[in-house]
Amino acid sequence: MLDLKWIRENPEALDEALRRRGAAALSARLLALDGERRAHLSSLQELQGRRNEASKQIASAKAARDEALAASLIAEVADLKGRIQAGEETERRIDAALQDALAQVPNVPLADVPEGPDESANVEIRRVGEKPLFDFAPREHFDLGEALGMMDFDRAAKMSGSRFTVLTGKLARLERALGQFMLDVHTGEFGYEEVSPPLLVRDEALYGTGQLPKFSEDLFRTGEGHWLIPTAEVSLTNLVREQALDEAALPLRFTALTPSFRSEAGSAGRDTRGMLRQHQFYKAELVSVTTPETALEEHERMTAAAETVLKRLGLHYRVVTLCAGDMGFASQKTYDIEVWLPGQDTFREISSCSVCGDFQARRMNARYRVDGGKQLRYVHTLNGSGTAVGRALIAVMENNQRADGSIIVPEALRSYMGGIEIIERAN
Repeated sequence: MLDLKWIRENPEALDEALRRRGAAALSARLLALDGERRAHLSSLQELQGRRNEASKQIASAKAARDEALAASLIAEVADLKGRIQAGEETERRIDAALQDALAQVPNVPLADVPEGPDESANVEIRRVGEKPLFDFAPREHFDLGEALGMMDFDRAAKMSGSRFTVLTGKLARLERALGQFMLDVHTGEFGYEEVSPPLLVRDEALYGTGQLPKFSEDLFRTGEGHWLIPTAEVSLTNLVREQALDEAALPLRFTALTPSFRSEAGSAGRDTRGMLRQHQFYKAELVSVTTPETALEEHERMTAAAETVLKRLGLHYRVVTLCAGDMGFASQKTYDIEVWLPGQDTFREISSCSVCGDFQARRMNARYRVDGGKQLRYVHTLNGSGTAVGRALIAVMENNQRADGSIIVPEALRSYMGGIEIIERAN
């Protein structure tokens, strides 16, 4: 959530930021609600002041035995009490309307975020590694997995519908190995603290990270009012909600390997075959909580952590900066890491690392004490995929396939696979 004081002082900057994101100007509506609220509070304070004054005058009138004046003042106080109660109800209504309007406003892109309406305007920063060379036509992961007899979409559909997968045997173990490998890299080499968080959260947790109220259609909700997390970002970032941390404790770095659940609303017809776009998938998530001064440096560090996973797996990838029109709701700046998939002959996103400023912290009331003193400031939060396990599985399969359909296990994963070097169909 943006700072209302900043919006008052910078309405043109807000509308320019929204234009960059491809959204309509909102400053006039926000300032109108804010003005209505401020004017109403002023009139309400006047009524409360008059009530307090009249209450004192009642005692004076009674002391002077002026019963007529006392009765008049008592009647006035009763009227004022009713008007104040109605005014407080109006205040709650205006406040709710203002907060709801603010909750719909996306974060402001940083100045160096590229201009553009969609992914076509994203800017490539670097490419790492080389494309694998094949002396045969490389196949996509679903053809490889089904031929191995270890990836089953039909049985998954019978029990759960579309966009689910059953993995068995060595492919199921490879998925598990990838997740364990990612956690070991992030905890052992980058200092992230491993967390096993809840997968079910309440409204306020999703509000805190920005998924609610605007993106409820992308989520799964239980009959008891909980939501399945679309990413462990929600659980990990909310670890600091409603807290006042000591600056000396920052940065905090959390990682978790969890299932993620997404409805994929609006994705009809996109990536309908295979595991690229699933309702349920594993992801190693990275979350950092830090100060404003170190947030951008932390963004580079987090991206490097995700890149390290792909380097160790020997995968070719590129890093792009998302343009303003392609960024997520809570992001100030985002790097996407796109891995090369030879079966598709293209790059596909495998990680997204974002710096969010104090946008989420304001929604969660997460602050820190400057130098351990009394001054409180909002923390800055970051989140990233380190990486999406299902997409890493796809990339490992497609980049390490052999002509006979078997898969070479990357050296970095062999200790997690009990020494298995080749995945091939069992006879």
